[in-house]
Amino acid sequence: MIRAVLFDLDGVVRHFDRDPDLERRHGLADGAITQAALSAPLLDDVTCGRITRAEWIRIIGDRIGSPEAAAEWGRTPFHVDPDLIVLAAELRSLGLVTAILTNGTDTIPQETASCDLDRHFDPIFNTAEIGFAKPDPRAFTHALNALPLPGDAVFFTDDSPSKLIGAREVGMHAHAFTGIRPLRAALRDAGVPVAGTA
Repeated sequence: MIRAVLFDLDGVVRHFDRDPDLERRHGLADGAITQAALSAPLLDDVTCGRITRAEWIRIIGDRIGSPEAAAEWGRTPFHVDPDLIVLAAELRSLGLVTAILTNGTDTIPQETASCDLDRHFDPIFNTAEIGFAKPDPRAFTHALNALPLPGDAVFFTDDSPSKLIGAREVGMHAHAFTGIRPLRAALRDAGVPVAGTA
């Protein structure tokens, strides 16, 4: 029986309002900032808590030759998907725990509190605090130990299929997120009696 639903944060619950002209305005090639931000081992360093988000942004700026562009990128606004908030409330009304496991940075607590996510998802697991980033099974094991629940009692969803590997290794039900309708269908298939969508 599923007793907790564990959500990825970015690309599932939260979405960034990217400016498609940011790089052009700063004379950069399209995708230059993302390429630098997601490069290894830099991304692992920030999501495992070895460097701060501020240090990450500074290094990105150095690598692309534009600290201003990196700083602007780092201030990209975001919004929360209201459909996921509705689903979280429904799951909680059924007695399930709704939680988040994010490959985050040291500023995740402030970011999630700023949009009241901590009212809808509790606990919020941040890999920058755990020390291991998804898909490392140790990140998922940390969540299981904290809940505390066995793997088969937890349903996990992430928009990055590669992140599901670690969840499956610890026995979680894992779903590749592509939208609210498929997610609700997958939850029902796993025995969670959520409503369908019109």
